[in-house]
Amino acid sequence: MLTGKGWFIWQVSRCEGGSPSAIAARAAAAGLSHVLIKIADGPYSYGINWLGRDLVLPAAEALRARGIQVWGWHYVRGDRPVDEAHAAVARASQLKLDGYVIDAEIEYEQASKAAAAHTFMSHLKAGLPAGVPVALSSFRYPSVHRQLPWAAFLEYCDLSMPQVYWQGAHNPGVQLARSVSELNDAKLVGTPRQVVPTGSAYGTGDWIASPDDLAKFLAQAQTIKLPAANFYSWDFATVPDQRALWDTVATYDWQPGASELANDQLIRRLFAALNAADLAEIGRLYADNAALVTPERTLFGVGTIVGWYQTLLKTTLPGGVFSLTALTGTGNSRSARWTAIAPTGQVHDGDDTFGILSDHIVYHAVQFSLISALPAAAAA
Repeated sequence: MLTGKGWFIWQVSRCEGGSPSAIAARAAAAGLSHVLIKIADGPYSYGINWLGRDLVLPAAEALRARGIQVWGWHYVRGDRPVDEAHAAVARASQLKLDGYVIDAEIEYEQASKAAAAHTFMSHLKAGLPAGVPVALSSFRYPSVHRQLPWAAFLEYCDLSMPQVYWQGAHNPGVQLARSVSELNDAKLVGTPRQVVPTGSAYGTGDWIASPDDLAKFLAQAQTIKLPAANFYSWDFATVPDQRALWDTVATYDWQPGASELANDQLIRRLFAALNAADLAEIGRLYADNAALVTPERTLFGVGTIVGWYQTLLKTTLPGGVFSLTALTGTGNSRSARWTAIAPTGQVHDGDDTFGILSDHIVYHAVQFSLISALPAAAAA
């Protein structure tokens, strides 16, 4: 998943003269962890020049050579959802993207588009290369845009990327805090996801974001323990008159913070609770609206999730000894490999993924194979 600082690119040709090596060098010098480039618009590829040359591919390759993740963003409208999904899948494969971003805005702000969102997401997830995370980039305040089909999109997403554009104002911290609060409200969005916000780095009319705005936005993101933050757009912030915007982000020292260690400890507490068969402690580790994805189904809510653990500990692996063999990840995402040994069977290939928010597990995908123990007579 994402950690640290990132920039959105609208048109590659308007960034560093379109030079892939210059784009990559500037990104590395600014300490960026990721860059998000427009790759499609509706059902059509984007970033292809009039000669048919793909301008995104060489930039993506140059960025990856510097160890910088490349995410592609795609403006969708919902009138041709299957074709839009096919365009997304094709570009993600061509560009070997590290992540894919859905940019859904005013065209999707109508109740009739919920079916289109479901269609788009089902085709998208079926076709995307395995392991490519998906983010939703949309309005900052779901409460003001209730007709957008938040639940239909976020059910299949890994991240929320709200466009926290404080256009006409200079209070980025206040707007970011409200945006994160609303995106964590299941009543508004269906399934809350980890938030990685995008801030204003542009101007319109007689208003323009200030360098101080950008610094305050980054500071607030760190204060509320977000794993990463983005800005829109590179194209604007690197023109000669606006480079103070770029420089503010480039010189900001993004610190992982104590939350990294706390997230590791949360997963270790879960395995300690498993070995103690402490269902109450397990329940305390999950958010009230958490989702647990098992190979059979998806469970929602801490009570239902504790019920699943009760079956695991009393029926599937009673008296089991659980061992955490590997714990990796950054930001608010963790991957855990584990084993278990019980009188009734063993697990050698446990492989779980966790999403963590506000010191609680909000998303957990569990996968393992159970090897049943042989009956005593057969073993003899």
